[in-house]
Amino acid sequence: MATPDYYLPIMPYLIIDKVQEFIDFMKAVFNAEERMMVPREGGGLKHGELVIGKAVILFTDATGHYSHFPAGMYLLVDNIDVTYHLAMANGAVCLQGLADREYGRSAGFQDKFGNQWWLTKPR
Repeated sequence: MATPDYYLPIMPYLIIDKVQEFIDFMKAVFNAEERMMVPREGGGLKHGELVIGKAVILFTDATGHYSHFPAGMYLLVDNIDVTYHLAMANGAVCLQGLADREYGRSAGFQDKFGNQWWLTKPR
């Protein structure tokens, strides 16, 4: 398989409990698009890819061999207020409320899968 042209030099790879709920959250909050979903023999997801703008997030579901492993991510967004409120409505917990800062409007939250998201709309 050739390297897909949408791959970036570095991309997060998450190991997620409740992978379908994660996919649903990402679609609801970030309007993420499914790029590739590879099922695991016997059930589950061997490899998944979601795209948000130009960003690619790779992930798989947790197994006995690969434990749940959340991450912290920084994301530039145009619609930060909408994105933040969608996250809260979909079970996220506030880490840093929406505010205008010297570098732009920003906020932070933790999703129900343990990932931390730091959002900024640059000035």
